[in-house]
Amino acid sequence: EVPESFPPLRNEAAVRVLQGRMKGIQGHCNSCYMDTALFSLFSCTSVLDSMLFMPFPLCDRNVQGILRDEIVNPLRRNGFVRASSMMHLREQLTDKGQCSSFTNAEKDPEEFLNLIMQQILGIEPLLKLQSGGQKEQECYCYQIFMDKQEDLVVPDVQQLVERSFLSSDLKLVEIPSCFIIQMPRFGKEYKMFSKIIPSLELDITDLLLDSPRECCLCGGVATLECS
Repeated sequence: EVPESFPPLRNEAAVRVLQGRMKGIQGHCNSCYMDTALFSLFSCTSVLDSMLFMPFPLCDRNVQGILRDEIVNPLRRNGFVRASSMMHLREQLTDKGQCSSFTNAEKDPEEFLNLIMQQILGIEPLLKLQSGGQKEQECYCYQIFMDKQEDLVVPDVQQLVERSFLSSDLKLVEIPSCFIIQMPRFGKEYKMFSKIIPSLELDITDLLLDSPRECCLCGGVATLECS
């Protein structure tokens, strides 16, 4: 355990601490969905550090302490988290959740995030989405769904998000405080994309509902949008 808090890793420090053998979160017994999710959420960003400290209304302080002291702080200090620490968290999730297989089966990352954010910590949903003028929906992360498109060979995240929103007729109701995006699913036999280029910045201007935008013809405020 590392009870002292450490800030997220940045720039040269991130390379120095996280690069090399025996770095990252140690995998064990189908834990990859949880390992990658937690690494993405905490290694180099503090946007969700409230999960580690805030006394949310439904917050389970034991799970919060394991997440903070056995996983996030060791990852930021040493660049490595032992599989036994991850198993400790998985055992607690099994006890608290409705599913008995968090310790041995592979899960969807969204299922894990919903359980720990909603049921265990009681965090308000991070995203508000609206589809085709229907009632808005709240969620914690967005999973990209799209058909195979031949013109996308090595896409970046910006392209995938835009095309996924377009194909599902989705808009963001408001600017999210944190936008967690799950890349297209694939199995051992099929991969939609062999590689995806990370977009270091994400432009959500065209994804926002009722947001004033520039007309591509005259430069004034647009009044019509062509999908």
